[in-house]
Amino acid sequence: MTNLTIERTVPTPQAGAVDETSLFQPLRLRGLETSNRLWLSPMCQYSATDGLAGDWHLAHLGDRASGGWGLLFTEATAVSAEGRISDGDTGIWNAAQALAWRRVVDFVHDRGTPIALQLAHAGRKASLGAPWSGIEGSVPAARGGWVGHSVSDEPAPGLAAPVALDSKGISRVVDEFAEAAARGVFAGFDAIELLAGHGFLLHSFLSPLTNHREDAYGATGRGRLLEEIVVAVRGTIPARVPLLVRVSATDWLPGGLTVADTVALVSRLAELGVDLVDVSSGGLLPAEIPVAPGYQVDAATEIRARTGVSTGAVGLITDSVEADRIVRSGRADAVLIGRAALRDPYFALRAAHELGKPATWQPQYARGAWGV
Repeated sequence: MTNLTIERTVPTPQAGAVDETSLFQPLRLRGLETSNRLWLSPMCQYSATDGLAGDWHLAHLGDRASGGWGLLFTEATAVSAEGRISDGDTGIWNAAQALAWRRVVDFVHDRGTPIALQLAHAGRKASLGAPWSGIEGSVPAARGGWVGHSVSDEPAPGLAAPVALDSKGISRVVDEFAEAAARGVFAGFDAIELLAGHGFLLHSFLSPLTNHREDAYGATGRGRLLEEIVVAVRGTIPARVPLLVRVSATDWLPGGLTVADTVALVSRLAELGVDLVDVSSGGLLPAEIPVAPGYQVDAATEIRARTGVSTGAVGLITDSVEADRIVRSGRADAVLIGRAALRDPYFALRAAHELGKPATWQPQYARGAWGV
C-alpha cells in the first residue's frame, strides 16, 4: 500500500542563513536511515502472556507506526524469564517470542516505519506487579513471583532481596543478551538497544551506590558487564544493525553516578561499537530530581560534546518547537517522546504540521491531514 506525503509550506531561509540539521531531517546509523529524528520512546505495557507480544502490542505499536515517527522502540523486553520487571513483560528468550515479535515488526514495516528492540534485565527490580495490579512491592511466590538476580543481595527499597550474581551467572547474562539480540535480528528489528539505566541490572553494576563488589566487576570494573555485553551483542548482530544504549546519566545522589562518569563510559562504549546513547537519568534509588520539561537534555548535550557520540534526548519534551530547537542547536541528534505519545499516537504528524514540514500519512487516514 502506498503512503501519501502531504506537503507543507516551508518558510524560505533568509539570505546567509545556516542550513541547520532539523528535527525532520534523516539520521543515518550504520545501515539504518530514519526519516526524521522524532522517535517513540520505550514504554512498558505490562500486557504480555509468557513473554509473548500479542494483539495489544500489535495495536499499540502498529498505531504509532502510522503516526509519522522516525523510529519506534519496543518496551523493555526481557532477555530471560527472571529478568522481567513483571509477568506482563515481553521477552525474547525463546523462538516463540521471536516469532510473536516478527508479526508486530512485519506490520510496523508495512506502515513504512523502522523499529528498534530494547533488551533488558530487571535485576533487583524484577517480579513486580503491573501498575494496576494492586500489588505493592515484589510479587510473592504464592502469586507467581520469583527471585531476582543482581550485583549483590542488597534489595531495592521496599522490594525483596535478590540473589547476587556469581561469575557463572554473569557469563550467563552476557550470553542471554547476545542470544536475545540474535533473535531480534531474526524477528526483523532494525536496531538493538541495551537498557542500562533506571535502576535495572546493568545500571546497578554501573553505580557506586549499589556496586560494592570486590571482584573484576566492582570498583574500577563497574562498567565491565555492560562492556562485555556490548562486545557480545556487536559480535552477534550484523554490522549493518545499529547498537544503542539507554543510560541513566546521573543518579542525582551524592556518591552516585555523575554525567562525568557517564562521559567516560560512553567513550569506551563507542570504541566497542555503540552508535547512539539514549540519555535518561535516575531510577536507582529515591532522589530529589528537578523534573521539568527537557530536564535531561543538558546531560545528552554534554555527553555528545565530550565524546562525539550521537545522543538521544528524552524527558518531558512535549512541544514540537522545543524538540526541533534541541536538534537544531546541536544539543542532541534525536528526541524521544514517551508519555505524550500515549496521549497522541500521531504526535509526529502533528509536529510536522506545526513546523511546516512534509508528513507521510497512511492513505486510509490522509483525509484527516491538516489542511486537506
